[in-house]
Amino acid sequence: MWTVVYIAPNTAAAERARALLTQEGFLVRLRPVEVDEAGRGSVEVLVNEGEAEEAQEVIAQHLAQLR
Repeated sequence: MWTVVYIAPNTAAAERARALLTQEGFLVRLRPVEVDEAGRGSVEVLVNEGEAEEAQEVIAQHLAQLR
């Protein structure tokens, strides 16, 4: 099952989160939430439920880079 570990404020931030987590070895999915054609709007970043806690720790360590 996939679990949301981060809600990015836009598509660019979601892509940065995906790149970071992928580099750390996580499988990542992005799920847009009301994103327009310009990439504005929230995007959910999801990982496997069993890896969610570890993924959240990675995101917390790099949060400044994601914004």
